[in-house]
Amino acid sequence: MDAQEEELKNKVIEAIKQVYDPEIPVDVFELGLIYDIKIFPVNNVFVLMTLTSPSCPSAEAIPSEIEEKIREVEGVNDVSIELTFDPPYGTEMMSEVAKLELGFL
Repeated sequence: MDAQEEELKNKVIEAIKQVYDPEIPVDVFELGLIYDIKIFPVNNVFVLMTLTSPSCPSAEAIPSEIEEKIREVEGVNDVSIELTFDPPYGTEMMSEVAKLELGFL
């Protein structure tokens, strides 16, 4: 990944960190819901993500909000969000920040 792609990826991560699961006071990135972020030619962004559960009440809202925030990042051409439940989400996917915030540490 070149420096421009790395910088764009960091901006995308910052945008994603503005999105919170409505039931948990931690952003979706720190929760570990983002499995992969790829920057393709012409600044097309691909995000592979999951939700805390397949029956999450915010199943539509969270991916839409993530896409909206990424589209606001200067330089982003297009955004593709893919939802997966493989592997299933578990609390071990949370960052140390999220675990501290939620009392897991």
